[in-house]
Amino acid sequence: MPNKKMKVVIAGGGTAGWIAAAALAHQMGEILDITLVESQEIGTIGVGEATIPPMRTFHRLLGINEQEFMRATNATFKLGIQFENWEKIGGKYFHSFGITGKQTIVTDFIHFWLRGRELGIAQEFGDYCLEFKAALKNRFSINEQAKVNYAFHLDAGRYASFLRERAEARGVKRFEGKIAQVKQNPESGFITSLKMESGQDIPGDLFLDCTGMRGILIEQTLQTGFEEWGHWLPCDSAIAIQTESTGPAVPYTKSIAHHAGWRWQIPLQHRVGNGIVFSSQHLSKDEALNMLLSSVDGKGLTEPNVIKFKTGRRKKSWNKNCIAMGLASGFLEPLESTSIHMIMTAVTRLLLLFPHGEIKQSIVDEYNSQAESEFIRIRDFIILHYKATERDDSPFWRYCKDMEIPHDLMHRINLFKDFGRSNQVEGELFRLDSWTQVMLGQGIIPASYHPIVDLMPERDLQLFLNSIATDVDKNIAMMSTHQDFLKKYCPSVVSNIK
Repeated sequence: MPNKKMKVVIAGGGTAGWIAAAALAHQMGEILDITLVESQEIGTIGVGEATIPPMRTFHRLLGINEQEFMRATNATFKLGIQFENWEKIGGKYFHSFGITGKQTIVTDFIHFWLRGRELGIAQEFGDYCLEFKAALKNRFSINEQAKVNYAFHLDAGRYASFLRERAEARGVKRFEGKIAQVKQNPESGFITSLKMESGQDIPGDLFLDCTGMRGILIEQTLQTGFEEWGHWLPCDSAIAIQTESTGPAVPYTKSIAHHAGWRWQIPLQHRVGNGIVFSSQHLSKDEALNMLLSSVDGKGLTEPNVIKFKTGRRKKSWNKNCIAMGLASGFLEPLESTSIHMIMTAVTRLLLLFPHGEIKQSIVDEYNSQAESEFIRIRDFIILHYKATERDDSPFWRYCKDMEIPHDLMHRINLFKDFGRSNQVEGELFRLDSWTQVMLGQGIIPASYHPIVDLMPERDLQLFLNSIATDVDKNIAMMSTHQDFLKKYCPSVVSNIK
């Protein structure tokens, strides 16, 4: 254990900066000297308001009480994402966080379902998933009898404030101001300090770049380079606006495709987050804004926030003694709500590979290898939504349908199309259930199923399928409405819940 505390300097606040600060302070605060630099004059995007279930594991790592967190951030529960108009106009499917059916040692549930579908005895695939049916019936509960896999919708600004309070209570020092210069060692190129506009120097041993897409440290200073993926993910713009709630909050995010991209609806306890994602080559900013404003319910609470972005990643997440996190490390559109998750995995990765004294290249290389792999796997899952479509009603969708895609993704699609097999790589974020639900939802129906399923007599197969669907319905019948559960479990002080 070194006698001198390592100085960690976090450049930028917002969600990324304060997640990093809170996690490092909670786990390693006694041996680190942590300073976070941010300016109130520099706004944050603050639209990453939908999350995925691993967030709950991260919160346990930090000792965060779920009810306290939900009250502080006006959070609601999220059981998945409803996709509309993606496979075709008027089509609808649901990507839930649950497990569908029951697995066997030899094969996945989908093979039993495929045979049942062929025989005319199977219900819709989602009817065998508790989270799917609970979401569409606006039901929710937390109990041991019917365990539900869930995430949250939250106010990103309030979440950053919530984490800031925890971080500062554990000794993180916050410095208000703008960065005027990033100083480097002339020989090694390592960052030595941040010179502020006030003239003060903030020295450090390890720097975390949480300055958003500007990447003041990782790109403007270290010129790390950026790998663009716009040829696979052609959307490059977004507009966000918050509106008043006009009804009970549903326990799922909505993703509604339009002729040049998609738009989102995220229900919180006190308001709704709305946004539109689009390709500026196929839709102008004014047209996108009009489309968004015409689609929202309720009075606007904020001015429209226009965001331009490049999809892709830094060629290195860790360069010299600087680690990029959040938008500074790259951008993947929020179609599957992975933005906050990727900040949390970046911090967790750092905790596992934290340098002891001198920064060794082997640790840097391992960190970068894991970060690259995570980016690519999530990227491919998002590309799937665009590629696997029957839409040909606009130049945008014709491009997506016909575009060349990464080899690994093409293999996964073909494997599912031929045999109903969803491949999964070790450590991958999205599970077999996620790949299966999205592929089916996007219109990819396997041509065959595993032959072992034919060994089950038709009557036994029907009993097997019926028992799963019946159990799902029984568990849903015991649940509260989502709105009633929120009122009892975590009512917000500014909630619009009646």
